[in-house]
Amino acid sequence: MEWYRMVWQKYAQFDGRSRRKEYWMFALVNLLLSIALCACILVSFAGRSAALGIAFAILAGLYGLAAIIPGIAVTVRRLHDIGRSGWWLLIALVPFGGIVLLVFYCLDGTPGPNEYGPDPKGRAYGAQVFTIG
Repeated sequence: MEWYRMVWQKYAQFDGRSRRKEYWMFALVNLLLSIALCACILVSFAGRSAALGIAFAILAGLYGLAAIIPGIAVTVRRLHDIGRSGWWLLIALVPFGGIVLLVFYCLDGTPGPNEYGPDPKGRAYGAQVFTIG
C-alpha cells in the first residue's frame, strides 16, 4: 500500500524516476479498486437499488477522473527510469504501441543516474554484482 500512496503523494510530478514496483503496485491497486466499484454497481442494479447503483457509478467516475493524472505521471516517471522520454507514452495511439509500452514497463531501470535523475534503487553506475556458486 506504501507504493500506491507514494504515487498519490507525487500527484502531478512528471520529473524523476519510478521503479517497476511503484508502477505495477499502483496499476494493481487501481485495477482492484475499479473491479470492486464495478462489482458494487452491478450488485446494486441487480438488487433493484438504482439509487445505490447510481451513487457507486458516480463514485467510480470520480475516482477514475482523480486517478488519471497520477497514473500518467507514474507512467512518465517509469519511462524516465529506463531512459526514455515521457513522449513515448504517445506510442499507445498507434496499433501495437501498447505492446511496446508493456515491454518498456517491464524493463529494469538504467543503473546509476541518468538524464532524468538518480537511480531510485540507489545503485551506483557501473556497479557489478558477483555471485558465488
